[in-house]
Amino acid sequence: MKPHSVVSQEEWQNAAKALLAKEKEHSRKGDEIARQRRELPWVKITQNYVFESTEGKVSLADLFDGRSQLFVYHFMFGPDWEEGCTGCSFLCDHVDGARQHFEHHDLSFVAVSRGPLEKLQEYRKRMGWKFRWVSSANTDFNYDFNVSFPAERVKDGKITYNLETIDAGEDTEELPGMSIFYKDENGEVYHTYSSFGRGGEAILGAYSFIDMTPKGRQENKNGNLMDWVKRHDRYEDDGRHAAKSCCGCNSESKAA
Repeated sequence: MKPHSVVSQEEWQNAAKALLAKEKEHSRKGDEIARQRRELPWVKITQNYVFESTEGKVSLADLFDGRSQLFVYHFMFGPDWEEGCTGCSFLCDHVDGARQHFEHHDLSFVAVSRGPLEKLQEYRKRMGWKFRWVSSANTDFNYDFNVSFPAERVKDGKITYNLETIDAGEDTEELPGMSIFYKDENGEVYHTYSSFGRGGEAILGAYSFIDMTPKGRQENKNGNLMDWVKRHDRYEDDGRHAAKSCCGCNSESKAA
């Protein structure tokens, strides 16, 4: 750490009060952004997406599980992958604790990946997660929501991600994101919101703890925003399984 000033209690309190004013302003701006998010126009889902689940084939409407709102996390786990993305795993470590509350507030959660269901469930068991996870391997769901990319699109060098056209990396086949859906009383499903890249930080509680500390995140080494993160069962190994910069949720170039 850099040398830090040490002051009296009174001086600290004055500085903290000045920062508190900025923190309150930040909170009010966040409230306003949340309001505007709720007022976004919706898009009606007309495609009949069918997913593979532990209960058999299920539709997007089925995933609401009796509630009117659905949070879909686009988890990076490609068809030939042996384990899930480190950054996505970090985020999903935060889900079950919150889920036991928001499910009682009319919101369901599901992770969706193109990997085969058997691999998804095996990894889910390894991580100790309880949330629902389905495979979209036999649908265009991931492609339609611009979180998976066919080889020919990657080869062209340009893909659509985070609501803009970006350069595709050599290994860009899966990127992270979140999408929110609403189902009305007639069973019609609407897409209401999506967020990509660093948008996932909004639900990363570990960051909220770390951001309050003197050392902070200690990130951005070698251009990787999450170079310290590992899957939670790998913190004791030699570092070979740390997050890789190819993950869209780790790369500074896909921030915001």
